[in-house]
Amino acid sequence: MATLSPSSFTKNFNSSIDFPITSFQTFAIFGPKLKTEQTHFRLSTSFNVRTGSPLELKAMKEPPGLTQKLDKNRLDRLAESENGCDLFEDLKHRFLRFKKHKFEENLGHFQNLAEGQAPKFMIIACADSRVCPSVILGFQPGEAFMVRNVANLVPPFESGPSETNAALEFAVNSLKVENILVIGHSRCGGIRALMSMQDEVDSSFIRSWVIVGKNARLNTKSAASHLGFDQQCRHCEKESVDHSLLNLLTYPWIEQKVAKGELSVHGGYYDFVDCTFEKWTLDYKGSNFGKNSRLPVKNRFYWC
Repeated sequence: MATLSPSSFTKNFNSSIDFPITSFQTFAIFGPKLKTEQTHFRLSTSFNVRTGSPLELKAMKEPPGLTQKLDKNRLDRLAESENGCDLFEDLKHRFLRFKKHKFEENLGHFQNLAEGQAPKFMIIACADSRVCPSVILGFQPGEAFMVRNVANLVPPFESGPSETNAALEFAVNSLKVENILVIGHSRCGGIRALMSMQDEVDSSFIRSWVIVGKNARLNTKSAASHLGFDQQCRHCEKESVDHSLLNLLTYPWIEQKVAKGELSVHGGYYDFVDCTFEKWTLDYKGSNFGKNSRLPVKNRFYWC
């Protein structure tokens, strides 16, 4: 490296110019031929802003193929960016179709929704991308207030604040919904994680959340111990819905409304393998529901 610098300077302006050498040359020096490698030289210049005089000249040799590798990386990033743009371009067209065929054709309805909402249903469903209540049950905007979490769990009142019970409080006390529907589903990863839990403490967020369903897990282990693991998970998918319905009754303002007949609590199970839906309703008779009580139900239907 050759360096030319003055004895003193103030502010510097740095720039660099790349000069790739793309050809090979062969020389004969007293016998064997020596072959030069492909090299890449960079000319770095520094300028004194006040005087404009050059301060430093550098020549650096970089590994062969580095420039081509950098260019390939840039092209890969560009391709990824274009793919991302394609995804959002698709979303844009979906939105514009919604605007044309839903919003503009039902403008009066959406103007009313702009003033406020009065849904009849509160839906608690899983965050699983295969389980979309608005699609499988046909809910339209304004018909259902929804919260989705891993394994569609409802923590008991004593567990303290969470986004799920905050949504419950708003839906029941402010929106005055008339029905709460908890929807479980087939092949639930959250329930599988619950059933796979080991006794040792795990600090993961998933364990800390699905532990809410520990009573459903215990009941499943007791009632379905003779079954294989997949069948146990399926059993627990429904068992956890029942326990969530029991947990709903631990909220005083929910139990009061259920006791008065102002609010009904329902369970549902969506099997997306064969596209069936099972629905049942908690049969509240003023009994004292204990933690380990079996859920009394009524109006059980199977849609297929």
